[in-house]
Amino acid sequence: MSILVVDLGTSGVRAAVVRPDGRVEQEHHLSVLPDSPAPGLVEFDAAQMASAALEVAARALADGGPVDAVGIANQRASTVVWERSSGRPVAPALGWQDLRTVGTCLELQGRGLRVSPNESATKLAAILDAVDPDRRRAESGELAFGTVDTWAAWTLSEGALHVTDATNAGITGLMGRRTEATWDTAVLEALRIPEAVLPTVVDSSGALGPATALAGDPLLAGMAGDQQASLMGQGCTRPGLAKATFGTGGMLDQCTGRTPPAHPGRSPAGTFSIVAWRRGGQMTWGIEAVMLSAGTCVEWLRDDLGVIATAAESAAVAAACEQTDDVWFVPALLGLGTPVWDFGARGALVGLTRGSGRAAVVRAVLEGVAHRGADLLEAAELDSGLPVPSLRVDGGMSDNDVFVQALADACGRVVEIAPVTEATTLGAAYLAGMAVGTWA
Repeated sequence: MSILVVDLGTSGVRAAVVRPDGRVEQEHHLSVLPDSPAPGLVEFDAAQMASAALEVAARALADGGPVDAVGIANQRASTVVWERSSGRPVAPALGWQDLRTVGTCLELQGRGLRVSPNESATKLAAILDAVDPDRRRAESGELAFGTVDTWAAWTLSEGALHVTDATNAGITGLMGRRTEATWDTAVLEALRIPEAVLPTVVDSSGALGPATALAGDPLLAGMAGDQQASLMGQGCTRPGLAKATFGTGGMLDQCTGRTPPAHPGRSPAGTFSIVAWRRGGQMTWGIEAVMLSAGTCVEWLRDDLGVIATAAESAAVAAACEQTDDVWFVPALLGLGTPVWDFGARGALVGLTRGSGRAAVVRAVLEGVAHRGADLLEAAELDSGLPVPSLRVDGGMSDNDVFVQALADACGRVVEIAPVTEATTLGAAYLAGMAVGTWA
């Protein structure tokens, strides 16, 4: 019983067929790049993303034959608002890295409501303020809100499903902090968000309905945020086990089991409690430490400085320099996440001399990201009280040998590279497959 996975990430959409033995085949990818119209703003075209999802899914099915179920993985907290009748977005979607609502979040914090600008709550309010200031369309049910999983489910079901899973709902900033099972009425009222615009919260693994937009109408049976899917795909299903994904950003997630978190919001060392997944209504919990810029820093070397031609080249260039010669890089191109959470922080490249060449600069960037990874690990262990015996890593940067070695050195731990770079795909497949009997 094969599973189709559609993974909607920050820079594109990927589809693949996962076989019962865990082989990932028929991978297809289309770029859907975000736009940054001004510093701190990150937008993308949700209609383009939907079209890309349908195209790569169709290609994977054409190459890989029929499947028994579909799983969705997605960038979390990114925010889409669309018109129910036409299915058309009413504004550009706001990416999870978008910081336009920092001021609103500070105002809410002054009123005792802890909402982060990289959650969905204030992004949704900002879109509604622009397109529906009196909230009439939202209150009447004319508009629908969703994170990217919701948008994908709506697209694949041709408008039949308006749902989000518990992992994604818990990252919106709109859920009750203790149970992650009900909408937080205080936040909804403060931001004037009508419940009529919100999706239904469902299990991460379970039959939802047919994906009628795809050949054969396969059953949509699994949904999870990309980091939680990766946690599952890496086999981190026991308390204490942790993985780190280094893609556009960096996320370290640790499974903490079925006991609700001691700190429902932000913990003392700057991590957040998350729903790792929900099956049969039963929550499995975790904590997450966040690095806002990881692969973004390598993209900066390539696209803005022009010191490398491709991201993959960074390893070879850095390897030509065994040490950075006191060149240091602070990867705060979009602010700093765990442990300090300073969105006003800025990146820094220091220690340059006339003799500093591109190899030293590239190595400094890779090592800077690695040292931030060590910060995340330390914060997770402090907040969970659970030691991490070894760190499992995936994402695009896990292909970079120089970076992975620097990470192991900085963490002082064994770093295990996922056999499949995109462990997110495997995790989404497992969640869907467990719902239809492919896996127990």
